[in-house]
Amino acid sequence: MNAWIRPLLSTFSLAFLIAAPAGAQLALPTVPTLPTDLPQRTLDSMQSSVNTVNQELAGLRELQVRTLLRDHPERVDTDPRGALVIRGEVVAIDPSPLSLQRARAAGFTVTQERTLDGLDIRLVVLRATTDERTRRALARLRKLDPDGLYDFNHLYTGSAAQSSAPASPPTARMAQGNSGAWRVGLIDTGVDRRHPALVGADIRTWGCDGVPHPDRHGTAVASLLVGTEKDTARTHASLFAADIYCGQPVGGTVVALVEALGWLAREWVPVINVSLVGPPNALLEKAIRSSLQRGHVIIAAVGNDGPAAPPLYPASYPDVIGVTAVDARHRALPEAGRGRQVDFAAIGAGLNAAVLGGKSESVRGTSYAAPLVARIAAQVAAEPQAGLTARIQQTLAAKAVDLGRRGSDTTYGYGLLGDDMSAAMPATANERSPTRTIGRE
Repeated sequence: MNAWIRPLLSTFSLAFLIAAPAGAQLALPTVPTLPTDLPQRTLDSMQSSVNTVNQELAGLRELQVRTLLRDHPERVDTDPRGALVIRGEVVAIDPSPLSLQRARAAGFTVTQERTLDGLDIRLVVLRATTDERTRRALARLRKLDPDGLYDFNHLYTGSAAQSSAPASPPTARMAQGNSGAWRVGLIDTGVDRRHPALVGADIRTWGCDGVPHPDRHGTAVASLLVGTEKDTARTHASLFAADIYCGQPVGGTVVALVEALGWLAREWVPVINVSLVGPPNALLEKAIRSSLQRGHVIIAAVGNDGPAAPPLYPASYPDVIGVTAVDARHRALPEAGRGRQVDFAAIGAGLNAAVLGGKSESVRGTSYAAPLVARIAAQVAAEPQAGLTARIQQTLAAKAVDLGRRGSDTTYGYGLLGDDMSAAMPATANERSPTRTIGRE
């Protein structure tokens, strides 16, 4: 193993064992890019090193799963793909009365039942009364009701390592105030509303029965969405912050995530930032599709499981704007996901973000690149309306700095966006029509 890889992997393992679950961020020193003018043997050796790092990134996800299963066996389980789920729980989506009757007769109890008014979705959480694996419980329900729609209550924890350090110096800073009023939504962990970087914003919160659970990750993302540097003007921003973790060490459930989407839909918030990642889920897909159809824009981090990792969600759903991260030299972070889900890139290394205790530190990862794009979008989106996502994508693509091969690619999407571009954006994108089609089908 190359000398530069061994300490890197040791650092990773330690960070994952001691860090609480967080969002889509991951700390990783930059892997050298492959030059084109080196002998083939050297290129092969460097490519082998990169492949090794990709394998280790996948291993870190497995380590996170194993750690949570070990520490919280009564709370978590895995689906057939190895993704984390709430043990013994199955989510029924728009179930019929007959379906619920059959489920009760088969030994399931109803633990939650609600209608998400903002999304027109009815969900019921069923719990198996036996001590069977969750995947077996889901299989039984699907067999009882082949026409019904059931899925796991997946957990959205993203990359668990939260590595932040004093800036030295940061490549980007919390943005300056903007004179126009704008609204933006955040689905994440809890936010420290009293942090000096956030006192200039109007912050409204949801979740956890009104009990605040300020967290490092949510506070950092919020500061990049609506924060200001000390002694600068107010942002005139309203942040609608949904906490779906509530201090739980295992992460946020898909049920909480879609409930947060419903709240933001009812509050008529045009742009929503999600810096969390997880597996595909039928309930989440339905909620995302409903939110997009109602004219909301969803911007999500693509995750930090490495370029060889399978797509992560919600960033990989059609028409969700997926954001990757680059360093100060505009090179893709080696841990950042790649694929057709990547629409735009933003700086995601050396960012100066707020953390708990009134401090600010340097953070890294796609979790922190996504809010830079969401902030730009929110300042040009007045309200949700049909076709808003396409118009926002068009507006952003027109301002993006092309990176990589010409045009859209699977590493940088349509190119680099930065918060300093917000002043050059048009006054509104709500009434602009795209001149060309972009995005994923």
